[in-house]
Amino acid sequence: MDVKERYRQWCSDPYFDEETREELKAIEGDDAQIEDRFYRQLEFGTGGLRGVIGAGTNRMNRYTVRQATQGLANYICSRGGQDRGVAIAYDSRIMSPEFADEAALCLNANGIRTYRFTSLRPTPELSFAVRELGCIAGIVITASHNPREYNGYKVFWEDGAQVTPPHDKNIMDEVSRVTSFSMVKTMEKEKARSLGLYREIADEIDDRYMEELKKQSIHPEIIREMAKDITIVYTPLHGTGNLPVRRVLKELGFEKVYVVEEQEKPDGTFPTVAYPNPESPKAFTLALQLAEKVDADIVLATDPDADRLGVYCKTDDGYRSFTGNMSGILIAEYILKERLAAGTMPEDPAMVETIVTTDMAKAVAKAYGVTLIEVLTGFKYIGEQIRRFESKNDHHYVFGFEESYGCLAGTYARDKDACVAVMMLCEAASFYKKKDMTLWDAMVAMYERYGYFKEGLETITLKGRDGAAQIGEMMENARKHPPKQIGPYRTLAVRDYKEGIRKDLAGGETTPTGLPESNVLYYELENDSWCCVRPSGTEPKIKFYFGVKGESLQDSEEKLDEVKRSLMEMFS
Repeated sequence: MDVKERYRQWCSDPYFDEETREELKAIEGDDAQIEDRFYRQLEFGTGGLRGVIGAGTNRMNRYTVRQATQGLANYICSRGGQDRGVAIAYDSRIMSPEFADEAALCLNANGIRTYRFTSLRPTPELSFAVRELGCIAGIVITASHNPREYNGYKVFWEDGAQVTPPHDKNIMDEVSRVTSFSMVKTMEKEKARSLGLYREIADEIDDRYMEELKKQSIHPEIIREMAKDITIVYTPLHGTGNLPVRRVLKELGFEKVYVVEEQEKPDGTFPTVAYPNPESPKAFTLALQLAEKVDADIVLATDPDADRLGVYCKTDDGYRSFTGNMSGILIAEYILKERLAAGTMPEDPAMVETIVTTDMAKAVAKAYGVTLIEVLTGFKYIGEQIRRFESKNDHHYVFGFEESYGCLAGTYARDKDACVAVMMLCEAASFYKKKDMTLWDAMVAMYERYGYFKEGLETITLKGRDGAAQIGEMMENARKHPPKQIGPYRTLAVRDYKEGIRKDLAGGETTPTGLPESNVLYYELENDSWCCVRPSGTEPKIKFYFGVKGESLQDSEEKLDEVKRSLMEMFS
């Protein structure tokens, strides 16, 4: 069936509701719109679905959600997991509650029990709930930090982490076999309730989640001592973080927490921000205005599903932003240093980071005698390591983080958690303020001890069928023609994670990367510098990561600019 035939089917088939058919009839004659909506089936990737909300096979809607869920249901049934059930959460985005119900009722129609949160919850709490309820899987309806027109669907497995091999590939295979909507099951909610299939998650899970968060605190006595002296501004950016973040800070004893009123309430239209991403400076506009009024020490923002944290810190020159690498390594060192001092460091401690996260982690881990393990991009691989540590009993997880503003302290969840990141950063801010230091002072002290590491990220957006083809060509050209030099630095080795090999360019020797297959190229450069290129798994983008080590802040910035210019010229 070609694009036009699929379009006509959706316009006329009574299976699709009237609102869907009317939306599509309104674009009749607009070939570009029709092409974009129907040129493919919205791809179910290794983490689930993500796309623009709307009618069509290449859109997030109740029908594509059902279709994906039928594939997941088939996989769960093949493993006899019906009675263990699936936990379901959702965020504040448009259609999130409706998509959560569509997923639940499809699973119910396949005989699978579901446990659905009664209102929006953070993604990390879903991760916690999967294990706490003994479920075989979990689903979160969220598009994380994407623009307002997006929604998504993340799948978690029984360990509480997003699905990894072999489950991700097996689920993708099952979804691909659901080739017709006639193969998709659903049922009425009241019938599902009466059969005991559709259940709701009690508030008790919130309480247990809170207790696990508070267990991560190292110095509650310092929080109590500094509670009146540390001033915090926080914005949930219209997402799920408002209640859990405020609750955990209050229960820990923080007294001066100011929330941005205009962004406090959940709202999937994100009326005050075009892009609800704590990585974006524009997301902090209102929070920084409030920070100036109340003389805040730190300014914090979480994304809509509260798994990412953005940070600004007061300095003598105003408020300074922290990258995800900076806030992550600051929390990491605080935990390692203070657990060691308090005698609470576990045996064989390990820290986990992704391959595109700051190399300062290597220096910090070495300084505290902690094993550092690198994994592919995606927090699910950090969650996978926690499971591996527990099964092999060879390491104890202490902390994990990635450059994209996500981290996890503790093992109560298996996904990044902005709620725990907020509380640990606020505790660290209290700890350093007691020493008459700001968080920026603490960061500078780390630079002086470990080196002036600095990292950057650039992206190129290429939408639609042609964009996807262009991204593919860019990766293949780079794979066939590895650069001998990027900026001022020679390329020492190339890691091709798709081929699973690392090639030393001087001697030509190849060795295995030791990580799963992924369409990623990583260039090891002279002078502790590096670059990495990969297509995004959730957006129509190709991403370029790079890092350097300088002699000062200015030196590292100049070196980073040289590497960035050279890398982007290669792909322009």
